[in-house]
Amino acid sequence: MDTTANAEAPLVDADHDVRRRLALVLDIDDLVVARRLGQTLRPWFGVVKVGLELYSAAGPDAIETMVELGYQVFVDLKLHDIPTTVNKSAKVLGSLGASYTTMHAMGGVDMMRAGVEGFNEGAAQAGMPEPCALAVTVLTSDDTAPPHILPKRVALAIEAGCGGLVCAVADARDARQMGPRLTIVTPGIRPAGTPTHDQARAATPQEAFDAGADLLVIGRAVTQAADPVVAASQLVESITL
Repeated sequence: MDTTANAEAPLVDADHDVRRRLALVLDIDDLVVARRLGQTLRPWFGVVKVGLELYSAAGPDAIETMVELGYQVFVDLKLHDIPTTVNKSAKVLGSLGASYTTMHAMGGVDMMRAGVEGFNEGAAQAGMPEPCALAVTVLTSDDTAPPHILPKRVALAIEAGCGGLVCAVADARDARQMGPRLTIVTPGIRPAGTPTHDQARAATPQEAFDAGADLLVIGRAVTQAADPVVAASQLVESITL
């Protein structure tokens, strides 16, 4: 890590209101590295996202490690299977202390409802706060979905009792109108001037908050920066709530 920029630029820590709305993506296949990065970036992020890569490498230890660091954990496995399997899987995730988990809305009401019930049950049995099950509407890498898909999937999520949605910033305003009480989670966040990688519908942090997002999912723009600490500080500095 290049610390030269650290020495030259004043760092801006995130206050509680900002930190709790920023989710750090740890798409890393090594739990030791992920833990070190999570610990380093804790002043700027209150949530950490454990996706398929880290979960495949470390399993439940990834969740428990991040909980120990003081993070809320967003387990992004995009569950999509028969209702019984999704229910049991979500129950395990809830019992491990996950605060958020994802299910594909295309799986339908029965599947998502089973996931919501399992997630809540697992958390309750472990004495954890009530978690939030999220329905994935349209992936941010998909810029070909027809207009009717979003409202259909939001309606399914509401009927299933999901606590929130994952959607692109471009869809956030419409999603908020359809589900005003839902937690809106937006991936594909890229500060101005940074590469968009495989995110076809990227947006800046400020654009996301202005569109009504509750939780911003931020990964490579920080974790693959020359100096992640400086990148995190600059990202926070660019935000006005």
